[in-house]
Amino acid sequence: MSEQYQVAIVGATGAVGQKIAEKLVERNFPYSHIKLLASSRSAGQTAKVGGHTYTIEEAKPEAFDGVDFAFFSAGGDVSRKLAKEAAARGAVVIDNTSAFRMDPDTPLVVPEVNPQALHEHNGIIANPNCSTIQMVCVLEPLRQKAGLKKVIVSTYQAVSGSGAAAIDELTKESHALGLSEPSPQVLPVKSQPKHYPIAGNLLPQIDVFEENGFTFEEMKMMNETKKIMSLPDLSIAATCVRVPVVTGHSESVYLETEQELSLQEIRDVLTAAEGVVLQDDPTAQVYPMPLYATDEDPVFVGRIRKDPVEKTGIHLWIVADNLLKGAALNSIQIAEKMIAQKEVSS
Repeated sequence: MSEQYQVAIVGATGAVGQKIAEKLVERNFPYSHIKLLASSRSAGQTAKVGGHTYTIEEAKPEAFDGVDFAFFSAGGDVSRKLAKEAAARGAVVIDNTSAFRMDPDTPLVVPEVNPQALHEHNGIIANPNCSTIQMVCVLEPLRQKAGLKKVIVSTYQAVSGSGAAAIDELTKESHALGLSEPSPQVLPVKSQPKHYPIAGNLLPQIDVFEENGFTFEEMKMMNETKKIMSLPDLSIAATCVRVPVVTGHSESVYLETEQELSLQEIRDVLTAAEGVVLQDDPTAQVYPMPLYATDEDPVFVGRIRKDPVEKTGIHLWIVADNLLKGAALNSIQIAEKMIAQKEVSS
């Protein structure tokens, strides 16, 4: 009989927390019990997971006693407050926030890219930014084949990446288009004084601006990619844009390899890549789109072109469900890889 694990989901009432619960059941994760944890406001409510009804408990240190895996997705402040408490009680914390991603003592892991980093954990493993995850899944097999020296990425990110309130705002504004002047209150950054409508619009700001003119989201992509791929000197720049799409992040990526690859070699590499699905037939108008990537596990890649000037330059279009591979699924895959590598015991 296989080992069984006690699992806790912190932020169980949120979009990612609910997806984690769904995927644990769908993937037959070997859990014996699930604790659904949230704020005191949600404590006492009930939710169903895999046909069983669970009572939501308040997320506090003692809730992690006996827990083997704790999936955190309740915001950076909660992770900073409770992740180390959970780890001290013996849980392996898999954190979906930015709280520990750039901590040198915390591995930042995409299982298809750097599973060896799991050997280095001290009780906490960071799940990368959603846009970073889908990009490195495509970059890594190309790097293995031909090296990697430069990346320029522009993202087209769905509003679900900014939470349920942003989805509600898009829905309300879409209904109100042509009827009234929208009154945005959430996007691009709820805590900042200015807000702009997302319906019928694009917002070239995700998170706050840093002193160098890049946003925090853009800096996350750049720094996380270097850490995950162990390429500290990689030339990389990002522009992140919020678009009026509910779910599914899209990315236009230009990269330069160290050795030249033919189009067929690129396609062959990506066809064989774990977790990646090639959708690249321009003659039949086949290419990835967020509408069709929603609720799908893989990272989709297409629109593959050789640069017309730079012989090692490659242009790609990458799409994935930001709530799945960008968050919930990658978290569970980390736990599955740890079990396979015998990095944790029940």
